[in-house]
Amino acid sequence: MTVEQVVGLVLALLLMCAGLIGSVLPGLPGPPLVLVAAVAHRLYFGSASVSNLVLATLVLLTVMSVALDYLAGLAGAKRFGATWRGLLGVAVGGMIGLFFGPVGLLLGPFVGAVAFEALSGRAFKEAGRAGLGAFLGVLGGAVGKVACCLAMIGLFAMNVAWRS
Repeated sequence: MTVEQVVGLVLALLLMCAGLIGSVLPGLPGPPLVLVAAVAHRLYFGSASVSNLVLATLVLLTVMSVALDYLAGLAGAKRFGATWRGLLGVAVGGMIGLFFGPVGLLLGPFVGAVAFEALSGRAFKEAGRAGLGAFLGVLGGAVGKVACCLAMIGLFAMNVAWRS
């Protein structure tokens, strides 16, 4: 590996670490940022970078991660008995939670599901159960996003090291 390649790899990995942090914190698109770093590295270094197969795998992992993140809270709430009103509450609570940082991202869907279920006339126990499902779903989605980012970073680093 040349010095230029080492510097490029370190810069790509630093950007990927920002993506890893962004998979938990709001404001940074975690897996898409990891993918952008890999694509930029590939565009600059060409054949000394990741292979086409690995790049395609990174794209697939990014799409899966974004879909998982979007659907996890809804699926958790539905599994715990939420109605369509509760699912709407999960979505609204998640959007409002964006303005309150990581705590808001976790609690927003919970509060939204409970509020919308309660406003529709369901008992507090049932509404709370739907909120718990939303919370667990969002938490599971975040864990999945972190795992996906770690897999993407590891796959990228191993493939670049192998090809150099």
